[in-house]
Formats: sequence, structure tokens, C-alpha cells
Amino acid sequence: MESSEIFDDLLQNLKVGDSSSMIASRRDEITKALNKDFRSKDRSTEHRLMVGSYGRHTAIRGVSDLDMIYVLPASLRSSYDGATGPRRILNRVRNVLKARYPSTDVRVDQCVVRVQFTSNKFKFEVQPAFENDDGSFDYPDTVAENWKRTKPRDEISATKECNDRTSKNMRYLARMARAWKNANGVVMGGLLIDTLVHRFFSTTDAYDTAGTGSYDLMARDFFEFLVGEPDRSYYLALGSNQQVKVKARFQPKAKKAYDRCLDAIEADGKASANRKWRAVFGTFVPLTASKSVHSFDDTEQFIESMFPVDIIDSVTIDCEVTQDGWRPTLLREMLSQRTLLKANKDLKFRVVACSADRPYDLKWKVLNRGPEAEQRNMIRGQIVGSSQPNIRHERTTFRGEHVVECFVVKEGIIVARDRIDVPINP
Repeated sequence: MESSEIFDDLLQNLKVGDSSSMIASRRDEITKALNKDFRSKDRSTEHRLMVGSYGRHTAIRGVSDLDMIYVLPASLRSSYDGATGPRRILNRVRNVLKARYPSTDVRVDQCVVRVQFTSNKFKFEVQPAFENDDGSFDYPDTVAENWKRTKPRDEISATKECNDRTSKNMRYLARMARAWKNANGVVMGGLLIDTLVHRFFSTTDAYDTAGTGSYDLMARDFFEFLVGEPDRSYYLALGSNQQVKVKARFQPKAKKAYDRCLDAIEADGKASANRKWRAVFGTFVPLTASKSVHSFDDTEQFIESMFPVDIIDSVTIDCEVTQDGWRPTLLREMLSQRTLLKANKDLKFRVVACSADRPYDLKWKVLNRGPEAEQRNMIRGQIVGSSQPNIRHERTTFRGEHVVECFVVKEGIIVARDRIDVPINP
């Protein structure tokens, strides 16, 4: 496939798609319940604003976090002044939504009321707020015990302005960046992604009118831009200039993405190009049928087909390699020293760090690649559980390129992932 065809398919697959109707239905029912309590209006869907990635139209298929502001009646502002006001208003909103959804997990979470739907994994974060004359909002914070200000309309306007100026490429690139972060375990929030994409387009006009035939170069240059960004603890958000926290360094994974872009560009027009772009953007890039000299069962499964993916935490895995008569050694240490990993060794994959709060579940994927895996009909690739808490036991059997991935599942959503390559030599 040509580069333009690959990116046409990628953009099509990134669309929110059929989920948008369910999101709209949930949004409207939440608004109706709140309007009935706060304004004595039946079936009214006014006085709300979708914000976040969905509101900026940069969300992608599988989106699970939906951010919504419910605009409170101005006449109530004085009733919720003082240190107890933020908690009282959030408790009221929680009680209204709990009455509407009695079997759903509805709880106060510092600045929002979180509504976790289990049937489709959507999590609405409803933020009650008073609107100000300049279009900003004052929202409650139960930790600070006061009201804070947010300017989501400015962020939405800045996104639209940049998107219009760049022939819709701003939103397209923001969606592609989300696919990259979810496929590669990059801990970045949606507002940070959109801010960085906005900053990228402020540095160049090379892609203001670009079509998908130039998206390979646009992706390459965007990741090069990320690699060159200095370490910061925060950025100023597009439009609002409010601080957006940087949770973890993104430059190392951006460098890997940049290198993979170079490989994919070099393979343009070849059968391998799709797989190389898939290493950057994940399963949103379709694979082309490939021929093999061996007949084998394609048993590989993809976590994206089982759970929504929204990377907000980090997880790190390593592997203890043991063999009779040898001192146990960590695989990442062996790889850094270019030590060959032989067959017939015991492997203990272990989670060595995870930023997600418990409880959570772990899933693993062990994929064998190469001619020998195909000849033996053992490519594997199924999504499986742990052998014991935080651990997956395996054994090297035959040479080839092997990959082990770990996924952190919290409340039905993949919130962190890591992978380690396991090259086994003769």
C-alpha cells in the first residue's frame, strides 16, 4: 500500500464512530436529571458543555473518559460560598445522578462527580460550575475547599482556529498522537497532546495544506519536534494558558517513534510498510495479507479488541533469566550488554513498577515471530492472565523474535502497558 492509503485507513479507523450515539444518549440523560433537580425542567438538555478531548473533537475510537461541565444556575452561587460549598454542590450532583443510575458507580472525585458505566466502559466526569461573564467557569475543588477557574472554551476555540488554518490537520495529527500514546504506553493526557500538536504547528507551515500523501513526513517531523522538547514539569495549555502537568518524560518514546517513522518511510510501497507504521500507531493501522512459506494458525489477539485503552499510568516489566548452573540475570541488562539469549532457559516476567492505584488486574501477551514460529505453528499471541501475582512464567524454546507485553486493567480499561523484546538465538 502507498503511504496515502495507509493514512487514509488510519484516519478512518480513528473516528469515534458508532460510540458517538451512545455518548450523546448518556450525556443527554445526565443533563436531564440535573436540569430537573436544579431548574425543575423536564427533559431539558440545555446548560451543559462537553469539554476535554471529546469537546475539542480530538478524541479517537475507544474513548472512555468523557468530560462534561454542567452549568449551575447563577442564583445558587451565594448558597455554595465558603469552605463547605464545593463538597456540598458535588454531593448534591452525586445524589441526583445516583438516583438516576442506582446500580452504577457514582462518586465524588475531588473536582467532579464520576459516573462509571460498566456496560460500555464509559466514564463521565461531570463538573458542576458557575459560568462567568467572560465565558470561563468556576468549579469546586474539595481538596482546596474553594472554587477554581477553568477556560475550556478558550481551548476549544484555539483548537478550532488551528484546525481551520491547517486544513483539519491539527485534529488529524492530535488523533494520531493519541493512537501512538495508547499503543506505546506513553503517559500523556489529552490536553497535553493537543497543546503539543498546537505548538508543533506554530513552528512550521509545511503541513498547513498537506494531504495524507504527506502524513508520513508530518508524523516524522512531529516526533522529531517532541524529541527536541526540553524537560518541563508543565506546559501552558493552548488557548487558556492554564498549566498542564507533564506526568512523565515522553522524549525517549518519541525518539523510538521517530526512528520507526524513518524505517516506515524507507519501506513506502512495500508490504512491510503497514507493519512498520503499526509499530508507531498500533492496531488502527491495518495489516496487508502476507505470504508465508509455512502454514500456521494466526492466533494473535489484540488488547484493543477486548478493552478500551486510555494510557494514564505507567508500568515497567523486566524478566529474570535462569538456567541450571547460571546466575539469574535480568533480561534488560542482557539486552543492554548485547548478551545473547539462548534457548532452553526459564523466564520470569515481573512487574517491577506500576503507578496505577490498586486494585487492578494484569494481562499478558506472549508473541512468537519468525519462520521457526510459523513452521512450528506456535506464534501464540493470546491475551492471558498472570502465572502468579505480578508474574508470568515462560521458557525459551526456539530461536526467533519474541515479544512479551503486559497490560494493566483498571475498571475495565487498559491504563498502562509495557513490552519487552525477547530475541532468542541458536
